[in-house]
Amino acid sequence: MSDATRDGGVPIFEAVGINKSFGPVHVLHDVDFRVYPGKVTALIGDNGAGKSTLVKCLAGIHPTDSGEFRFEGRPVSISGPRDAFDLGVKVVYQDLALCENLDIVQNMFLGREMTRMGLLDERSMEQAARDTLASLSVRTVKSVRQPVSSLSGGQRQTVAIAKAVLGNSQVVILDEPTAALGVAQTEQVLGLVRRLADSGVGVVLISHNMNDVLQVSDRVSAMYLGRVAADIAIDDSVRRETLVELITSGSSGQYGDRRVAQVEEVG
Repeated sequence: MSDATRDGGVPIFEAVGINKSFGPVHVLHDVDFRVYPGKVTALIGDNGAGKSTLVKCLAGIHPTDSGEFRFEGRPVSISGPRDAFDLGVKVVYQDLALCENLDIVQNMFLGREMTRMGLLDERSMEQAARDTLASLSVRTVKSVRQPVSSLSGGQRQTVAIAKAVLGNSQVVILDEPTAALGVAQTEQVLGLVRRLADSGVGVVLISHNMNDVLQVSDRVSAMYLGRVAADIAIDDSVRRETLVELITSGSSGQYGDRRVAQVEEVG
């Protein structure tokens, strides 16, 4: 029985048998990765496990050596970032890529401004920004005309996520969204992540914080030395120690592939 059948649905976005090398270094080994609509899938792994490379392949930044992508069950070609963007796959990187000298509206529409009769349609952009923030139940932003430089870390993360979901967004990949945030701001961002998934979007959460993963995720995919060691649903049997063992050794009790765990890194 396939994972899709066990989960009661078809993945909205799927990578199958992905391989990627940089010169003689084989970084990704036959990686299978699935994102389900309305669910948060955590992507975890130690530094160098292949998470960043996989995400850049999903986003069309790195071409793959072999394997295929499927969107809503059908094979698709992702040969560049535009292909991924057109499918509705958006990535919020850890640096957020926001311009501090611009306000929230200007950041959200940067590079895709709305125009009317050759002029910027400020009113429509403001309303779209408000509607997007409201759809995510964001209440911490006082005005969409606030400059980003005046926002807290949690508010900036909120704006970056809202920018990603603006328009046709089917899959949103969040790279360490709670890094360097305080307790209260972390709770705000995790609540936003959960609401984003509840709206039907497939969310990928990359995090080194296992407490955050257990709090907000529905599934977890653990990478070890460029391979997926485990792809499991989060339930009461999955504990923080389980995830740490998957990250550090590739297996934990009933979880993980011991063949993957026995792979030694080639120097």
